[in-house]
Formats: sequence, C-alpha cells, structure tokens
Amino acid sequence: MHIDNEILTWLLDGDPSIRWQVQRDLLDEPPQVYGAERERVAETGWGAQLLALQEPDGRWGGGLYSPKWISTTYTMLALRMLGLPADNPQARAGCKLLLERGLFPDGGINYSSHAKHSETCITGMVLSILTHFRYPDPRVNDLVEHLLRQQMVDGGWNCRSYRGDTHSSFHTTLSVLEGLFVYQQTSHQDAAAVREAQSRGREFLLRHKLYRSHRSGEVVSPAMTRFPFPPRWQYDVLRALDYFQSVNAPRDERLEDSIALLLGKRKADGRWQAYRGPSGRVFFEMEKAGKPGRGNTLRALRVLRWWQGKNQTLKVSGTLRV
Repeated sequence: MHIDNEILTWLLDGDPSIRWQVQRDLLDEPPQVYGAERERVAETGWGAQLLALQEPDGRWGGGLYSPKWISTTYTMLALRMLGLPADNPQARAGCKLLLERGLFPDGGINYSSHAKHSETCITGMVLSILTHFRYPDPRVNDLVEHLLRQQMVDGGWNCRSYRGDTHSSFHTTLSVLEGLFVYQQTSHQDAAAVREAQSRGREFLLRHKLYRSHRSGEVVSPAMTRFPFPPRWQYDVLRALDYFQSVNAPRDERLEDSIALLLGKRKADGRWQAYRGPSGRVFFEMEKAGKPGRGNTLRALRVLRWWQGKNQTLKVSGTLRV
C-alpha cells in the first residue's frame, strides 16, 4: 500500500483534528509533534466552533440527548472523535451534566424522564465521553460494571434486551465496545473483565463479517455500507473497522469481506467520499456529502495500514509508503 504525497498533503491541509491524527497514525510522528497540533483542536476549526456553541449552563443545543444532532451527548461525542484534549474545562463541564443528570439506579445512563431502565447504547457512548475526558468520578466505574452485566449470551449488547430481545444489536455493541476500549486506556479497574468483554463483543461482529446476517449471509442494512462523518450512534463498516484497528485486533480472515468493501469505496483519485448522515439538525456541516472526505480518507487509510501490517514509513518527499 502507498499513499501519494498529494493525498497526504491534502489531508494535512485539513482541520487540526485531521492533521494531528495523520501525524500520529500515518506519519508516526512523536507525541510532542502531534500533541502540539492536537491542542489546536480547541483553538481553531471544527472543535473550536463546537466549543463556541456551548450554552452558559454547560449544555449544547438546549438538551442532554436531544435534539439530534446538536445536543450535549452528540456534540461531546463529536469532540471526542475530533480528539479534543482531555483536560478541556468546557468538556469537563459537559461531563458533569451527562453523569449527574443521566445516571440511573441500575448503574447505566438514560435521559428520558419516563424510562424505567437505563439505555445501553447511550451508556456506552457516555462512557466513551467521560473516560476520554478523564472525568474524575468513581461512578464512571459503575457504568462499566453495568455494561459488563448487560453483555448477552451471543457476546454483544442490545438496548432492548430488557424487552426480551435475545440477539445483540450491531449499533449497541459497537457503542459499548468503543466505550470499554477508551475506559481500558484510562483505568486498570476490572482490566481482565473489560478485555474479555471486548473480545466476546468482537467475536459477535466477526461472526457476522461485520455487516452480514449469520444465517443468510445477506447485508443486514445498506446503511451499514455508507460512512457518515462524524459517525453518531448508527453502526457502519468503516466505524467498526476503525475500532478493530484502534485495539490492534488480530487480522481475522472474517474481516476480508469488509476490507474488500472498504477498498471498493475508494475513488480513482485514492480518496474516500463523505456520506450524508442520518436526518436531524446539525450546527454546521463538517464535510460535504458526495465530495472527497478527509475524515473518511484518514480513517480508511489507517485501517488499511493496520490490515496490511505496519511497515517502516519512508520520507514524505515523493511518495509516502506505509
């Protein structure tokens, strides 16, 4: 695999949130280099724009979970994905609200005043936010314990399990896996149990080749083959592959179908396009649907680099080879 210098330059011409991840994931720059660029996420570009929209009470969009996609949960999920530094005080204020106003007696999170149970998908997303921003509250561990108890026999998770569903949900499973992985990076509590839960969750996805029915082999939903950026709660193949590469999972042959799908989405110029996300309000459009997308191109390239094996990176002049 090689990355043309033109594509690399194009990626580095993008938002600070793209640049620092290119430096870390494609160029193998040292932490002091990509860390300095990462600090700029709060100062300019998409991250700064989102931070400027925070309301005086610490919320975004007037709500904790709705309206989609401008609420506190989804804005902070985007800030996590952009790599806003963990010590950002505005993000910490949002974390306090998400935990204080969403924690249920069963140890999970839900923002509905009519709910009798916490919501597993939301709990996974909020866990990823709280642990990314290193929110110092022991109740974060309660979220993990709750999610470990909610894992289903088939290895995944489903927010409707309390209604009797016995097959895990792709959407819920990936949100929980992402949350547990971020927690794993920041805490040693229940480390073995958290690793084992992720392994079982990955196996659930592998049995489905990430997006196919384990019974018929048919694609579960065409939406899974489209890659909106930033991703939200909905599952898609690129988001799943990016999780697998982030944990440096074994390169299982059952992923070959998804890798082929990803390669098939690559345009003739070596880039991947942005896709329209689910309907709902947004503060602003990060990337235009149907046009080359830096977010998707970055994620796809680092997935392929992981899949093909990480080799020595050559000098940037001419062609960057990975």
